[in-house]
Formats: sequence, C-alpha cells, structure tokens
Amino acid sequence: MTLIRPLAALALLVASALPALAADAVFPPGLRLGMVPLIGLSTAKTFPGFESEDGNVKVLITELPPAAYGEVVSAFNSNPAGANGVKQDKIETPAGLAYFTTESGKAGETPVKRYSMIVPGAGFSGYVAVQIPDNATKIYTDEAVRQMFASTVTRKQVSADEQIALMPFKITDLADFKDIRTLAPGSSIILADGDETTGYESKPFMILGLIGATPQQADDRARFAQEAALQIPGLRESRVTMSEPIRINGQQGFETRIDGISGKDKTAVTVVQWIRFSGGGASLRIIASAPRDQWPAAFTRFRAVRDGIQPKG
Repeated sequence: MTLIRPLAALALLVASALPALAADAVFPPGLRLGMVPLIGLSTAKTFPGFESEDGNVKVLITELPPAAYGEVVSAFNSNPAGANGVKQDKIETPAGLAYFTTESGKAGETPVKRYSMIVPGAGFSGYVAVQIPDNATKIYTDEAVRQMFASTVTRKQVSADEQIALMPFKITDLADFKDIRTLAPGSSIILADGDETTGYESKPFMILGLIGATPQQADDRARFAQEAALQIPGLRESRVTMSEPIRINGQQGFETRIDGISGKDKTAVTVVQWIRFSGGGASLRIIASAPRDQWPAAFTRFRAVRDGIQPKG
C-alpha cells in the first residue's frame, strides 16, 4: 500500500489538469473559437484566452484569415517529421481536424514548453498558442494540453452586443449594418452589408478603430491623414478627391475621400476616412467604403454611425 498511495496521488494530480468531460467550452469575448480550459486556468485579463492565477501559464486564442489553415496543412504534409526539435501532430476536434506543434523554448530566462494549434472555421482559421513553464509541466502535461485541444469548438457568430461591448467607445447607431465582426478585440471592428464569404468590397462597409499617437499641429495632421488614406489595405489606383479639416462631435478631425479600385472583382469604390484627433492617447479612425453607384445612400449611413460614437463612462 505504501507504493500504491503515492502513485494514486500522482495520477489524481495529473488527471486534475485535464478538462472536465462534462464541462462547457468557454469562448473568449468576441471570438468564435472556444475550448474547455485546463483546471486552474481562467479568462485572461489582458489578452483573448486563458491564464493561471500567477500569469505564467498562458493560452492565447485568436482568429486568422481562412487561408491560414490550408497553408499550415500543406506545410505539415510537405514535412511530416517536423524540424529543429518541433514535434508535429494532429487531433480530431468538434471544430474539425486540428494540427499542432510542440517545442521547447525560453520566455526571457525561463525554460518553457510551447504548443501551437490551428483548426478550420467558417470564414476564419482558429489559432491557439499555449505556453507552460517547465516547472508546471508535471501538472500541465502533453496529454492535458492535447485533451484541451480536443475540446475545441466554434460558433457561427458572436452577438453584436458582445463585440461592441469590447470596444473602448460606444456605438449608438449601427445604421442597419447587419454583419458585425471584431477585427482586433478591443481595438477595431467592421460593420458591413456583406460578409466574409461573399466579400465586403461589393457592398458598403465601415471599419472603426483606434490608432496611436497622432500629430498635434494642423499642417502635420493634414499630411498624416492623406498619407494614412493612401495606405488603406486592399485599395488600388487610389486618388484623393477631398481632404479637409472638420469637427467631429465637437473635436478636431480630418475628412479624406478617395476614389479607387477594391476587391478581386475590381469594384470601383469611393472611400471616406475620418480621423477624430485626441489631445492625448489614441485617436479614432473610421474607414468607410461603398461601390461608387451606392455612395450617396451609403454616405448618409456612414455619417450616422460616425456621429453616434460616444466615449464610455
């Protein structure tokens, strides 16, 4: 009995880190990817995912473009044995066949074990990165992480209220946009008539987000706004048609309009960029696009959303 008891205690300790079979998957706010976290992990405070109370064990969860999953699968198939000490594996999950890697590394001076997993989603690829200090690997074992990965699920959509609640400002008027999608939790969001499957460019859409420090002088702000507008991703053959200072909800701002071509179908679009400058901290940037033949009606909706953005608190 003296031999059995320590073995039984060790087995219970290891098993305690496994996700409870009857537990429900937890979705980080704003994301369509969730899983049953390991015992001892709770929702992280500063990133989407889970972490231990001391913050040393981390599970980062995020969404990548839909093509990312196929690229990883191709990489696995071309080199199934892995390389440079990276172990490759795959596992069936409710979300689909997941591919993951295991490797050793360092976080600063601390030896850690890292796991990376990717799964297919509807219109996105789900990505999970796990980091466990070596001194916690007896509890958070390879098998425990594998079981957590096996619990991965997806949901079709996240409610607009849940996504908007993550933003650092209030959006009081959605102007009848039906597709609401977080681009970066807590910092940028898209409102659209289209969706990821059909593509956004052929219908009106808006991207609302925050940008870092912006110039304080009027001339510098004009130059900054025009340069930012001409670097909007996905917009080709861009031509600035208007750029002038305005006031947005009582604050200094800048409006820039651009004609260009967007999307794989080479849709002729008109785009407006509004920047609402902040005296300190992050400024609000709005990018709104519509096919040129839909511009007049879309612009009215764009302004309604812009004017309905209010500070929290």
